[in-house]
Amino acid sequence: MTAKPRVGLFVTCLVDLVRPQVGFAAVKLLEQAGCQVEVPAAQTCCGQPAWNAGADAHAVDIARQTIAAFEGFDHVVVPSGSCGGMIKRHYPEVFEKDEAWLARARALAAKTHELMSFLVKVRGMSGVTAQFAKTVCVHDSCSSLREMGVKAEPRALLGSVSGLTIDELKDQQTCCGFGGLFSVKYPEISERMADDKIADALSTKATVLTGGDLGCLLHLKGRMARQGKALEVRHAAEILADMGGEPALGEP
Repeated sequence: MTAKPRVGLFVTCLVDLVRPQVGFAAVKLLEQAGCQVEVPAAQTCCGQPAWNAGADAHAVDIARQTIAAFEGFDHVVVPSGSCGGMIKRHYPEVFEKDEAWLARARALAAKTHELMSFLVKVRGMSGVTAQFAKTVCVHDSCSSLREMGVKAEPRALLGSVSGLTIDELKDQQTCCGFGGLFSVKYPEISERMADDKIADALSTKATVLTGGDLGCLLHLKGRMARQGKALEVRHAAEILADMGGEPALGEP
């Protein structure tokens, strides 16, 4: 019997603090894909906010802790293109001048995957048994698209959900305006970008906005709530894992 691959789940700060159900959904999907899943207790933030802010020393400390916590696994899986991109693309930059840690960072980067990409490309998952009788539109985060190369995989899996229909956004390549610290430094620009994305979503027949990055989804849901616009928002992992027990994002 072939041993199950050991997968370390990098939960992400937002999932841990705001929407733990996304983490449970990720575990369920990974186990369905035949993986042994572990969630290292030593994990914290991926370090992206510090790195983006130029706080390089803090980013180094956080990255070292993450590498130490996850380097013993066969794979590292992240339900977020943003955090996945930090580990896979930017950790080698963090340790560019530290040869010993650079080697460890590159080794971890090589086995780090965004959740839905891992399910489809690594584990060969072609469908799920979930049911979700609604029309959805899919938001692709900048990091998922440009750093992790993820686009077709969530659509392939969502397309297998019983009752689900996808009505695509017209402008799939544009940022929602979150961008981590960007939304803090440039709130007026961020809000306008969110408004454009929301208008695009509302122009479809979808009643649900979904995607693979909780930061983007929270940003858009919060903006809609302040404007009194109704559109259900769910992380794609929740739909794929058939986990509808909790309210949609931002609902009581």
